[in-house]
Amino acid sequence: MSVEKDNPIKAEKRRKLNDLRKLGINPYPHNFEKKHSVEYLKSKYSHLKATEHDEAEKIQTAGRVMTVRLMGKAAFFNLQDQTGVIQVYLKTTELEEKDAQVFDLIDLGDIVGVEGTMFSTKTGELTIKAKSIKMLCKTLEPLPDKHAGLSDVEIKYRARYLDLLQDPTHRKVFEVRTKVIQEIRNYLNSKGFLEVETPILQPIYGGAAAHPFITHHRALDMRLYLKISPELYLKRLIVGGFEKVYDMGKCFRNEGIDRSHNPEFSMVEWYEAYTDYQYQMKQFEDLVAHVAKKICGTTKIKYQGVDIDLTPPWKRLTMVEAIKEYAKVDVEKLNDDEIFKNCKENGSELEKKVSRGELLAELFKLTAEKHLIQPTFILDHPKEICPLTKDHRTKKGLVERFEPFICGMEIGNSYTELNDPEEQLARLTEQEAKRKNDDEAHPMDEDFVRAIEVGMPPTGGVGLGIERIVMLLTDQHSIRDIILFPTMRPLK
Repeated sequence: MSVEKDNPIKAEKRRKLNDLRKLGINPYPHNFEKKHSVEYLKSKYSHLKATEHDEAEKIQTAGRVMTVRLMGKAAFFNLQDQTGVIQVYLKTTELEEKDAQVFDLIDLGDIVGVEGTMFSTKTGELTIKAKSIKMLCKTLEPLPDKHAGLSDVEIKYRARYLDLLQDPTHRKVFEVRTKVIQEIRNYLNSKGFLEVETPILQPIYGGAAAHPFITHHRALDMRLYLKISPELYLKRLIVGGFEKVYDMGKCFRNEGIDRSHNPEFSMVEWYEAYTDYQYQMKQFEDLVAHVAKKICGTTKIKYQGVDIDLTPPWKRLTMVEAIKEYAKVDVEKLNDDEIFKNCKENGSELEKKVSRGELLAELFKLTAEKHLIQPTFILDHPKEICPLTKDHRTKKGLVERFEPFICGMEIGNSYTELNDPEEQLARLTEQEAKRKNDDEAHPMDEDFVRAIEVGMPPTGGVGLGIERIVMLLTDQHSIRDIILFPTMRPLK
């Protein structure tokens, strides 16, 4: 129970709660048999013409009271369930005494059960004529004003239940999110992939450049990390003989929060033996197009007012080509000092020169990413920033990697996976040395190296950010609009 002092509206609601109890009416019954959804009623009885009644079926439904219009001994109110809103009409003189008493003590926001028959009003609005009304949950907290809604965006995210009640279109966004996840699963399953689960608590984190969340296991007296990526465990499964595996679930990165980042997020990663990044590039664009067709009915969508065409094939650019196209800089003709200067001129916060590969990645991020509006694969990244990726077969100093971008957002990542155990050990040893100055560098994982020594076939691996795809397909500007409970700073 809230410890706050009741405001006048809440005090009145509490008075009605007490009155219900005095009448011997349980304001919080254990159950109610809801036989019909609003969606079902609207679909089945849409044929009713104005003033037409259908008393053949006894209607039994339940939901939340959202509006009430009193008309003497009669009343209309709107009942909302998960599937929609429907009007209810009743006359207190036609109700049993207890039911009439219940109606007199109903407030906006209360959850009620209704029994009756269907008819259409003079204006043609489909309506339930209530023969019985039951209190299922007497509410104490008043709902926000129906027309003003939740003007405070922070409350929208902190009190998601109010947001969902006030704006059913937001519920639809989260229903679409679920469908997106289902369609990704359907696609991968149809291709013969096996869904698996990898540990969330890991003794060594890995698979991405990120700060981990740290916890402690008391019984074993050991430090553990929340999963930043399932990559290294999925590769162990490829070593173990599975040829097509994926993991879809939560990952955790101890990083900043902005319109496209949340510390807790959902990702799907899949690994497929005997393929490379070129094969996975085609599969990636095919998957996204498949999901778009299933969810939106088309591969041509609109995001934040911009027309986006997800139809394969997508544009392909190397990182060097992207810098040249959008920054007008030919980095192949520049030395490291000149690239560093370009980075600083474009707003880089680097305080000292790093490796050439890291400089290229920085310059790309500063100058090219924001221009990648239509779906574009950025290929062939510098070796220095890709410790788990196989060397490019024709380009020295580069690796076989792609990152897909849409509307300036990276939505995934893919490698031709490194399966040379000696090279993998050398790369992780190099990363371990960098950790003195870069705590996002990949830690050494000796067990993973031993797994690679057992033998991993040529493999293509892909990661896809669920939230970013959902943002695109639901036209939502912020990741917080498609995560039910985004990470928020606590209120004092």
